[in-house]
Amino acid sequence: MNYSTPLVTVYITNYNYEKYIENAIESVLGQTMQNFELIIIDDGSKDNSRDIIERYSEHPKISIIYQQNKGLNITNNVALRASKGKYIVRLDADDYFTEDALEKMSSILEENDTLGLVFPDYFIVDSENNVVSEIRRHDFENEVTILDQPAHGACTMIRVEYMKSVGGYDESYTCQDGYELWVKFISKFKVTNIKETLFYYRRHNANLTNNEDRILSTRFKIKEAFVENESLNLPKVMAIVPIRLGYNLAMERLNGTTFLDYKIQSLLESKKIDLVVVVSSDKTIKKHVDSMYGDSVCFYDRPSKLERINVSLFQTLLMLSKEPRLASMDCAMFCSLNYPFVSEETINDAVNTLTIFKADSLISVRPENNKFFRHTGQGMQAILQQDKFTKLERESLYKYSGGILLGNIKSALAAGKIVHGDVGHIVISEKASLNAESSFEKGICRLLMEKNEIEAKS
Repeated sequence: MNYSTPLVTVYITNYNYEKYIENAIESVLGQTMQNFELIIIDDGSKDNSRDIIERYSEHPKISIIYQQNKGLNITNNVALRASKGKYIVRLDADDYFTEDALEKMSSILEENDTLGLVFPDYFIVDSENNVVSEIRRHDFENEVTILDQPAHGACTMIRVEYMKSVGGYDESYTCQDGYELWVKFISKFKVTNIKETLFYYRRHNANLTNNEDRILSTRFKIKEAFVENESLNLPKVMAIVPIRLGYNLAMERLNGTTFLDYKIQSLLESKKIDLVVVVSSDKTIKKHVDSMYGDSVCFYDRPSKLERINVSLFQTLLMLSKEPRLASMDCAMFCSLNYPFVSEETINDAVNTLTIFKADSLISVRPENNKFFRHTGQGMQAILQQDKFTKLERESLYKYSGGILLGNIKSALAAGKIVHGDVGHIVISEKASLNAESSFEKGICRLLMEKNEIEAKS
């Protein structure tokens, strides 16, 4: 067989992983499918990685690139330009393949010319190669109807021609390369997964994935740029702030401003919100909104029967849908004023996410990694067997938090509920999830507000 033109390009990105890189290289060389080239890119390591890499400098399948520290996305594009393969896959230097990974992923792509990307399940290992758990993704062929859970950035095999057609990786981002490519890719090409565990992902303290704030901020920017670059038509959105009669938090002050005003200001600052609506039967709220905001915020008197604890917000939507002034709105976003740190950026992200992934509705959430138990009568039992070795993506838990419910009005009215159809989500930061319901949580909010003011002045 002629291997002068490899079927697959594998590239290993390395920065100071002398402890692991040999294992990564050997996992590629030991593949059952040998029609590949291997590009090793050392991104300015300061440890002894280079000594290990140089042991492979004479190997006929291996090319080596040394560069000053340029970051992941620039390195990804260096590999893409150097690639000779029909397909390309990245392997981070601290991870490693199963021996049949290339054979199985390339076979899927070879069987379907319309398929642009395939990714597998994976094992999680610790720093000493001990397998901690197995992660099984959704079945993309039979279960997935909304593509808002991206493939892993590494160990995903991609058709080179298609990757180049979307411009490769955007080098303005320093993390979340897989998410940035995913958002561009799914708008043009079919993607799928292979329901087999084909690589070992190392989880340790040096992982970038431990930096949540940086990840979330980058994802916001990726989606915002995609909406602008693709000139996507955003829906006309009305933001609804519902307030029950006598709900004291609305007018309670937080560092000189009321909770209600914090919420309204964040909504008015958002360019994705076309109309801000406050609904309440409370005359004090009406007087405040009218005097503070005039025509920039709409106030609608809500019957007190719609403010009862057990009455769904859908009834409020139904009431507002009959108002002539609101007839031109496409979507409704219900925003709870309990969450003062839900920013303009988060509000914008909700609208962008609904649009990009073509969802019918969307909620703001926090992932729950803690174990949950219930009492069965025979004592406490773990919910969903969260301590088991094999973890299914469908069993991951998320907590509704941040107070955002966003839905297409027309389809919501047809379904009889706000959260309906294909339900998208945005993950919010821990700070944005602070719910100022108790005096303790209000105290935390005040401390954070004071901290923000001090930092802004310094």
